[in-house]
Amino acid sequence: MAVMDAETPRSPAGLVARLKAGLSGGASDASLTRRLAGIIFVIRVLSAGLAYLSQILLARWMGSSDYGVYVYVWTWVLLLGSMLDFGLASSAQKIIPDYRTAGELALLRGFLAGGRWLTFAASTVAALLLAGLVRLLSPWIEPGEIVPLMIGCATLPAFVVANTQDGIARSHDWMTLGLMPQFIIRQALIIGITAGALVLGFHLGASTAMLASTGAVWIAMLGQMLVLNRRLGAHVGRGPKDYDIKGWLSVSLPILLVESFYLLLSYTDVLVLQQFRPSDEVGIYFAVVKTLALVSFIHYAMSATTAHRFAEYHALGDKDRLSAYVAHAIRWTFWPSLAATLLLLALGQPLLWLFGPQFVAGYNIMFVAAIGLVVRAAIGPVERLLNMLGHQHICAAAYAAAFVMNVVLCLALVPRFGGHGAAAATSLSLVAETALLFWIVKRRLGLHVLAFGQIN
Repeated sequence: MAVMDAETPRSPAGLVARLKAGLSGGASDASLTRRLAGIIFVIRVLSAGLAYLSQILLARWMGSSDYGVYVYVWTWVLLLGSMLDFGLASSAQKIIPDYRTAGELALLRGFLAGGRWLTFAASTVAALLLAGLVRLLSPWIEPGEIVPLMIGCATLPAFVVANTQDGIARSHDWMTLGLMPQFIIRQALIIGITAGALVLGFHLGASTAMLASTGAVWIAMLGQMLVLNRRLGAHVGRGPKDYDIKGWLSVSLPILLVESFYLLLSYTDVLVLQQFRPSDEVGIYFAVVKTLALVSFIHYAMSATTAHRFAEYHALGDKDRLSAYVAHAIRWTFWPSLAATLLLLALGQPLLWLFGPQFVAGYNIMFVAAIGLVVRAAIGPVERLLNMLGHQHICAAAYAAAFVMNVVLCLALVPRFGGHGAAAATSLSLVAETALLFWIVKRRLGLHVLAFGQIN
């Protein structure tokens, strides 16, 4: 079987044939990856639209004060929920292909069941401890925040299990099953439940909105679990189960460290900006970041699609196939990201105007922020490559260095230059991170991971 598709034909007939092959489900790994990445990208774009709609409706229905409390609590749910799976959501894309390739079906069945029970138990304990902490600190917490925070704690177990199931589904190329419950169904349920509460005459405060969100998370997770269990039963079959929790965590915890630094790197600019600049400037900067988020969706789509294949080809010892697949992933990350960036910059002013006329003032910031995103896209999802091939620790070190650099640059630039300084600090940190990852992959794996020139 051919490892990669041939280069795109230059003739019109060749282009038509290529397009038909891609749409009809060609057999090559490259064609499959593009289709799956396209599905993920479409889901993320649709979810972004639903998220915008839900936030607009909640803000109008609740009022600024209750909405502010809701956003504060929900942000904590997102941050903590993304870390309490111990990295198993991502490591599933390495562990599952390794077990499948080695024919270790007992260990595979053990991970598919035990991984979710492990994350559920750990997140439940964490939720109880956090609820106790809220109770302990209640004299120092705003009264209107206490009940929503408690409800937020009840959300965490379902949120964490949903993340783990997402990783399991993606490891089997079931992208719709992995992403739809979290990014589409959950958002639609939040809108539907809150709208229903209003129709029934309930006061839509922060507590009611958090209850609606918690219900949406649990319903989406349980529905996803039912479908996933049915598919896994047909795909893997019944049989004995072995549990290698120590082995799972040895792979997962370094990945968790990488992702934690990535989250910190993602939020540093906004957090520092809040400390030094007025709230309206923070709002303008946040609108810029949200507008450019489309570029990040492309990187996310390719990362989610390719990670388990990196692990599979490495487990098979097929370096040629691995290097060709890496080259394909990088090209299909960079060029669409570049095109999306140029399109967003061209439409930047009218897009920012949708937030309000005053937000157009952030248009110049978009150009500064876009530099880091484009440079980072030039090496594709190589952080997933390193994680899947057992180089999690060095990848975490690179992310940690970029995070520290971002903090230092933000503290130096934000007080004087505001949003422009925050964007410059983040872009410079992303450029440094890209250079570090490029050097690490070149040195450790012997691959020239850049969208330009030969990959190996």
